[in-house]
Amino acid sequence: MTAFTRTFGPAFLGIVLVAVSPTSAAHEGKLTFAPVLAKAIPAVVSIQVEQERRANPWVSPVSAGSGVIVDARKGHVVTNHHVIDRAGKITVTLKDRRSFEAALIGSDPATDIALLKIESDDLQALPLGDSDELSVGDLVVAIGNPFGLGQTATSGIVSALGRTVSQEGYQDFIQTDAAINRGNSGGALVDLNGQLVGINSQIVSPSGVSAGLGFAVPANIVRNVTRQLEEFGDVRRAQLGVHMDRVTPDVVPILGLDSAQGVIVSRVVEGSSAEDAGIEPGDVIVSIDDEEVVDNRDLWNRIGLASIGDEVEVVVIRDGKRRTVQATLGAGEWNAAPRPPSNVRLAGAHVRDLSREHRLYGRVDGVEIAEVVQGSPASRLGLEPGDVIVAVNRRAIRSVSEFEAAIEGDEPFAMLVQRGSRRFFVVVRGG
Repeated sequence: MTAFTRTFGPAFLGIVLVAVSPTSAAHEGKLTFAPVLAKAIPAVVSIQVEQERRANPWVSPVSAGSGVIVDARKGHVVTNHHVIDRAGKITVTLKDRRSFEAALIGSDPATDIALLKIESDDLQALPLGDSDELSVGDLVVAIGNPFGLGQTATSGIVSALGRTVSQEGYQDFIQTDAAINRGNSGGALVDLNGQLVGINSQIVSPSGVSAGLGFAVPANIVRNVTRQLEEFGDVRRAQLGVHMDRVTPDVVPILGLDSAQGVIVSRVVEGSSAEDAGIEPGDVIVSIDDEEVVDNRDLWNRIGLASIGDEVEVVVIRDGKRRTVQATLGAGEWNAAPRPPSNVRLAGAHVRDLSREHRLYGRVDGVEIAEVVQGSPASRLGLEPGDVIVAVNRRAIRSVSEFEAAIEGDEPFAMLVQRGSRRFFVVVRGG
């Protein structure tokens, strides 16, 4: 299927309209989405869910959403996790009004994707496209079942890519101004080639109805998640094995950076991919596979949405110098969701010089944390009695007097801390 472009004169303010070349003479010369919808609509289904238990007796136990047939032979239907969450019975209704009770293959709350199965020999699927090929400004169509009215198509453009709407889950949304309303969840976002480029997931609106801010899970994430749901029944996420802290403007000079971009490695998990790759506490991860790492959420999304066994090239800044390492992503639950750092000083920690025995047998210089007051800022930073502060702002510390001089004032500072045989990195911000 090809496309043509038509540019109109000044009266149309230079607007460029794109239409799909029709396959029949009846559509020739018309600007229409009809040929795309004729192939896409039969693959979009309505979903009715009967909750297994009613948390609120005043709320109906039946809810509605949408879904997309992605494999006609297997009877696989993709929808949102939140559409079928806590479902007792799931009913899928096709465009031709046939209804089937669906079985849940698996569901992933972190990406809001669920995979269902229905039994039928006569289904039409929508092919998954390559969402990485999308550009801002591309025309798209949203198809679903808004407010339970039945199948409805709305058009718009790709308004933005790589959107994060909240701090929950893995988010790399396609934003569109195509109208998406309650009941559209789980429906299709389709490009002009008739391919599924996203699963409509949520909207941002003060009124609860479309305000032109709709968000869809990209098809490439859907492809990866559904493959794992079919194989395992759940999603096994890749992990790098680092705990993260934010790079903020006030710590840029401390870390020897040019800008407030990247992710501070506060800890490296023992036996993790990061440790095997030679990543160390205090490193700042600034890019992966030649793409800049913007912040903690960016890194968390990109690693969590990758596949176990993927090899990535990681660029870190250590002591003001760039280093490149290769890491093979592993499995596990090493990366906690990024959280904003506490705006605290080191109150509540009492330090003392290391004993001679500690220096001899610990093979480390620094100052020892003798006591941490429970609930204090130091406690909230994760510090514990017995931890040894070995460096402040990348300079070695050998005595309490050196430590006190290094942290004097209201400016933030960064500490390298040793606990047993492991080291971690703590940024202490002003306030």
